[in-house]
Amino acid sequence: MKKLIVTTAVLAFSASAALADVVRLGTEGAYPPWNFINDAGEVDGFERELGDEICKRAELDCEWVTNDWDSIIPNLVSGNYDVIIAGMSITDERDEVIDFTQNYTPPDPSAYIAASADVNVEDAVVAAQTGTIQAAFIAEKGWALVEYATPEETIAAVRNGEADAVLADKSYLSPIAAEESELVLLDREEAIGGGVGLGVRESDTELKATLDAAIQSMKDDGSLNDLIEKWEVASTF
Repeated sequence: MKKLIVTTAVLAFSASAALADVVRLGTEGAYPPWNFINDAGEVDGFERELGDEICKRAELDCEWVTNDWDSIIPNLVSGNYDVIIAGMSITDERDEVIDFTQNYTPPDPSAYIAASADVNVEDAVVAAQTGTIQAAFIAEKGWALVEYATPEETIAAVRNGEADAVLADKSYLSPIAAEESELVLLDREEAIGGGVGLGVRESDTELKATLDAAIQSMKDDGSLNDLIEKWEVASTF
């Protein structure tokens, strides 16, 4: 049965291989281990490996483009690139503007990092990156929220006392807490979002189907779980 599924996926790739001369993959390049810029100045991380493998299986010629998070959806819609692959959680609000593939990671727990383990986030000033599910969560709770354009700025806000804690993906915060003794992960976690998927324009139905088939083939043969475990970005499927 697995061989039949993979064969079907390959046929779907071949039928749509000529979607475009080049498919441009848009990412932030500032959210390790999901995506970041390495010492050679190239996009790296879990999503770099994932995107390259998806393009290989789909027989697509792809190139990488970086874009600030706060304008990443508008620049997809306006045609500056063709796919968002940037740790973007699937939400109903975003799905009203763009389409998503099936998720390529299950929901990653959101966690808090703070300067002290006794911070009560419900009475604290909590920092989050603008336009994220974490910022929306804090706002919905009615807690004190400060928003920043980049993940690095949210961490800096705790270091310099502008915020008491940061809410972000646990996979992003855990390495920071491990490296910086003055910052601690709080015990409290939040379950937000429906997993992470590729974002495409609503009109690009053929591209979406091609990407979905590639993701499914990686789920079927276990290679997607291997990548998730390698980069420790989420739980496996």
